[in-house]
Amino acid sequence: MADSQTKDSTTRTRVRRRHVFYIPGYDPFPPRRYRELYRTESALQAGISGYRINQQPKPATDGPYGWHVSAAVDGHNTETDIVILQWSDIVRDSMQAGIWATYALLVRTAWIYFSGGVMFRLFRLRAGPGIAAMYPVIMLLGQLATALAVAGLVGWGLAHVLPQWLGYALGLGVVAPILHGFRKIDGKFFVHYLLLDFAFTAKHKGRNPPELETRLDEFANLIAQALQNPDLDEVLVVGHSSGVHLGVSVLARVIRAGHATDTVPDLGFMSLGHAVPMQSYLPDAQDLRLDLRYLSTRPELFWLDVTAPGDGCCYALCDPVASSGAAPETGKRWPLVISAAFTQSLRAETYRKLRRRYFRLHFQYLCAFDAPKDYDYFLITAGPLTLADRFRDRKPSASVSHDCYLPQSARLP
Repeated sequence: MADSQTKDSTTRTRVRRRHVFYIPGYDPFPPRRYRELYRTESALQAGISGYRINQQPKPATDGPYGWHVSAAVDGHNTETDIVILQWSDIVRDSMQAGIWATYALLVRTAWIYFSGGVMFRLFRLRAGPGIAAMYPVIMLLGQLATALAVAGLVGWGLAHVLPQWLGYALGLGVVAPILHGFRKIDGKFFVHYLLLDFAFTAKHKGRNPPELETRLDEFANLIAQALQNPDLDEVLVVGHSSGVHLGVSVLARVIRAGHATDTVPDLGFMSLGHAVPMQSYLPDAQDLRLDLRYLSTRPELFWLDVTAPGDGCCYALCDPVASSGAAPETGKRWPLVISAAFTQSLRAETYRKLRRRYFRLHFQYLCAFDAPKDYDYFLITAGPLTLADRFRDRKPSASVSHDCYLPQSARLP
């Protein structure tokens, strides 16, 4: 692949065939959820923006779960295969903790993030994700306090007809059912989900668990195979949320192994709504920081990072490499950091409806915009231009932060 930064500005590759690999975040749901989201939102965006796009199923036996997309934009037809690099089974296995095990995870995770000052540094970087991290702590403690208060009232009532010690002891019997009740309605509040997400990240203090490392090797092999297909014009890797730092590590493996050459297809990486510092600030995240540094210097790919200040679950406009203390003194190319500009790309009424639906806003990168600017998820993943051609003349968004609050000893020399 030719270095996208040195291409003649008048030369643009018209994509005939593309292969997209999508890496989800910490999500226990099956990949068909992403197929349906793509189908409905791409139809909305095509209607708004005036292009044609349609989706067909992929044979169930033909590799990882995915679908095929045909798009016609400005008279050019593009065929795209999209596959999900799924690790939802690993996520589901990590979510099996019972009520009291969840509270044990709360204590352990809070200790890891607070004992070394990690949480305070993350708050200095951006307050929004720090508040999101504190939300399950406060809510779970609040739920426990509520259950204990009800237990006290029940015990007080029973103490009038039974020995006092027995009344209060029996009152404690309502604590577990109340906590189980809170968990059953967690789909509305995402308290347990967020706690388990942070606990998974913190479990090995910044290192990936062995089962996830094995899965990343499998992802790297699939991407390497696609890069050997001469019929493709572009291989595009998309990581969302926790899938961003997984994408960094996967692509570092692909490039280190020599699978991305200076021939077609082009290799692109688009990171969406990243929360990289939540892992890269942990004490044993040295491998991730090394991967971030390595990928930031490589000419074999084009890396675009997209966040939005309206997304409180991401480190908006924070360069994931520099803010992780991984930027080299010289030779840094990536990522190009831009804003999805929710407040400008969505009508005021649409944004008002979504602004308090924090998890829905965190998925807005994968959805239709009322008035898209240069970020259009469906044109990027199914349209006629490579990621490099679409954004090679784009300047970084204003207010991009390169701040890093890691202790000097944790930063890469």
